Amino acid sequence: MDKSFIIFFVCKIFILHLFLLIFFTIKTILMNYYLKALRNYGVFTGRARRSEYWYFALFNIIFAIVASFLDRLIGNTFTMNLSTGPMDLGYGYIYVLYAVAVFIPALAVLVRRLHDVGKSGWFFLIILIPLVGIIWLLILLFTDSQYGPNKYGPNPKGIGNTDEIDEIGNYIKPHQAQ
Repeated sequence: MDKSFIIFFVCKIFILHLFLLIFFTIKTILMNYYLKALRNYGVFTGRARRSEYWYFALFNIIFAIVASFLDRLIGNTFTMNLSTGPMDLGYGYIYVLYAVAVFIPALAVLVRRLHDVGKSGWFFLIILIPLVGIIWLLILLFTDSQYGPNKYGPNPKGIGNTDEIDEIGNYIKPHQAQ
């Protein structure tokens, strides 16, 4: 065997392992946002960062697609009878079970996200206004956190949660206050 082939093969395995390590580390970190939202099942108080909300939404969509795919794979999809004939809806019992299971956590993380931008949780009903409502809600969901604490709690980023200033004008983090 050629020595350069062995070096190439070892480098290729090293790069593959490095890629897998980075991928699973990032996946684990991002998946923690989804798990955090599930652990806070039914917690409608406090605030949620943009990253917590959007990573929950991302994994929620991925898992919903997987559930729908599993329904199709085992032939367990719902059909709707129309005048033109039956129409396959593309989802079945697995998808419905998943959707019911994550409905409350999804609503809770949405309410906490609205709290983070200073809006009441009931503000999600803005989506009932056709077209304008969903655009307005998306703008709010993409908006950065309100600086400092608001009436729903401290900033989850820890930015501006104290009014103490050191002698050179920098805000002091709460755990550094003397």
